Amino acid sequence: MLYNVRSLGLSGVSGYEVTAECDLSNGLPAFDIVGLPDAAVREARDRVRSAIKNCGFAFPVSRIIVNLAPANRRKAGTVYDLPILVGILAAGGQLRPLGPDAAFVGELSLSGALRPVTGMLPMALAAAEAGIKRLYVPAASAPEATLAEGLAVYPVENVEQLVKHLRGEAPLTPAALWQPAAEDLACPDFSDVKGQDNVKRALEIAAAGGHNILMVGPPGSGKSMLAKRLPGILPDMTRREALEATKIHSVLGFTTPARPMLLQRPFRSPHHTISAVGLSGGGSPPKPGEISLAHNGVLFLDELPEFGKETLEVLRQPMEDGQVQISRVTGTEVYPAQFMLVCAMNPCKCGWHGYAGRCRCSAGEVERYLGRLSGPLLDRIDLYVQVPPLNFEELSGKAPAAESSAQMKERVNAARAIQTARFGPGGPSCNARMGPGELARCCGLDSGGTALMKQVYSRMGLTARSYDRILRVARTIADLDGAGAISAEHLAEAIQYRESVHLRP
Repeated sequence: MLYNVRSLGLSGVSGYEVTAECDLSNGLPAFDIVGLPDAAVREARDRVRSAIKNCGFAFPVSRIIVNLAPANRRKAGTVYDLPILVGILAAGGQLRPLGPDAAFVGELSLSGALRPVTGMLPMALAAAEAGIKRLYVPAASAPEATLAEGLAVYPVENVEQLVKHLRGEAPLTPAALWQPAAEDLACPDFSDVKGQDNVKRALEIAAAGGHNILMVGPPGSGKSMLAKRLPGILPDMTRREALEATKIHSVLGFTTPARPMLLQRPFRSPHHTISAVGLSGGGSPPKPGEISLAHNGVLFLDELPEFGKETLEVLRQPMEDGQVQISRVTGTEVYPAQFMLVCAMNPCKCGWHGYAGRCRCSAGEVERYLGRLSGPLLDRIDLYVQVPPLNFEELSGKAPAAESSAQMKERVNAARAIQTARFGPGGPSCNARMGPGELARCCGLDSGGTALMKQVYSRMGLTARSYDRILRVARTIADLDGAGAISAEHLAEAIQYRESVHLRP
């Protein structure tokens, strides 16, 4: 007898529908799974057989063939255990026929208990798009599955509980939509940082427009401390942005039943020993890397020149396209990667270049150190800011109290609201994502601004890319001021952040 059970699979960070076609026929007892399964899927034969027997059901003594359709896509992971078990029991007459709007996902233990699976959110979203109305998942994965609205998600603890529900003996109650509990999600506050008002201003501009920023300064000047406080002034994620970011974390198993959804913008800070694959993604099968985990959030690279040159160069295309494409013999995956790049570095190996009497590096050593950063990579950074060492008065507490993150976030939210109204729901998410059309429409210069840009274009050796980035930053500064047009003052401040003389030996 042939019986079909709807299920779901993962391809990159997206889900798709899979049908488990279970056929029981006469012949020598055998159990085969076809449809391009990987090792984990093939091992489902042993898990399903033991689970059926240990739960008190009869395992069919017949030839069993399970086809996972579409058969031309590779199947990976343990999510197909439950649909295979349900299909075998239904084909053998131990379960009554199921409705066509039900789907099953889950990993089985040998005792019949269900274990949580990774990638539940993208699979649940795919189920909703496929018209599935009832989704049966492991109980620990149910909170995440409920984030895909329009589904009745049934949390299942074990096979016996599921069978009683399907037979109508003990119906399960659908899981309620997960809602975040009231908790303190506060980030470190900018009020803890003494001095560095120019750097705080640059970070506020970066947060308001989603711009990339590089901080250069000696050791102990507060670069890392400032960067870690940046998430506290970023605007809250919309539900769409939160789901996009959560899908990536879900695929890698970073979500938990207690917190199945990201509530704050991600902040990723990989160590400088990370490989190019670890940063961009890849492997076999391909998995998202750090730049995708930072999607809709911040990627912080501390000690920037200490990263491998090949590692840094993989950032160039994703910074422009907002996505990363991983091509392998087995196929191509595209992962989202719209992130704010925040970098920190010392001006030389010892960290004190430019401070008379403290630098121990020769001119050649400084040149080699700064030469680790390529021009094309630096050209993709919107703001450069120098972080000087603090003086005694600033550290001793005699300076006025610093501004809090909440005050800075109010201005950032106001600027982002202006951008949202300007671009509309289908437009760029922030000024840093403006395309040529938006630049022409929103970043026009008056005669004073045009004369200023003409003056600095050749003197600073600007490229077409850096010219556009200056306009984007100037538009953000104007938004922070609540101005409708870019003035010469806004443009001058944006140009000031473009100057990178402190990166020259």
